[in-house]
Amino acid sequence: MKQMNTTLPRRAAAEFLGTGLLVATVVGSGIAAQHLSPHDVGLQLLENSLATALGLAVLIMVFQAVSGSHFNPLVTLADRTLGAELSAGVMVTYAAAQIVGAIGGSVLANTMFATATSISSTERVSPGHLLGEVVATAGLLLVIFALARTDRVAVIGPAVGAYIGAAYWFTSSTSFANPAVTIGRIFTDTFAGIAPASALWFLLAQLIGAVIGVVLVFLFFPSTRKVSA
Repeated sequence: MKQMNTTLPRRAAAEFLGTGLLVATVVGSGIAAQHLSPHDVGLQLLENSLATALGLAVLIMVFQAVSGSHFNPLVTLADRTLGAELSAGVMVTYAAAQIVGAIGGSVLANTMFATATSISSTERVSPGHLLGEVVATAGLLLVIFALARTDRVAVIGPAVGAYIGAAYWFTSSTSFANPAVTIGRIFTDTFAGIAPASALWFLLAQLIGAVIGVVLVFLFFPSTRKVSA
């Protein structure tokens, strides 16, 4: 995905801050939703998904020109697989920044809402949840790279925000679709949390979804091209 010719430390900082703010949005809005609508889980999910969709769209647009706004190790890996010139060192740096940022985002959200940072006890594993993560991740990569490979990078932010907002509702897992975010959400025992054992299964499902997503991109968008007016 297109980005400025800037230094790796600056790009890593953008990935760290962007992923951290994304997780702070997910976790913070989840905690707020619990406080605002304590007896209505459906309304909690609506509040959480709306904040996440809007926040993600904005964060992608803010940092897109700096680092590509990956905020997700699987997006970085897919970008390399699909032809981006990313060295192993850059990929490891991005992934580390994303994961550390995600954990920091969880801690930040907990602190803002005066909630103790602790390991989540929320179990989310079932065959349906795992299938949901496969679908969510495959769809996410297809959305991103379909637009990137047809010269519509400017609309990736709104499109990805809309997709994740929708996938909260049409997938059984509420669409984590991101290993860094999944790891970050281990560190909050609130509405958005996920227990470590469940997180491991989610990571596996996300990897499978990423493979499917990349195959779909190669199938439908085998090369970069301009879209006709």
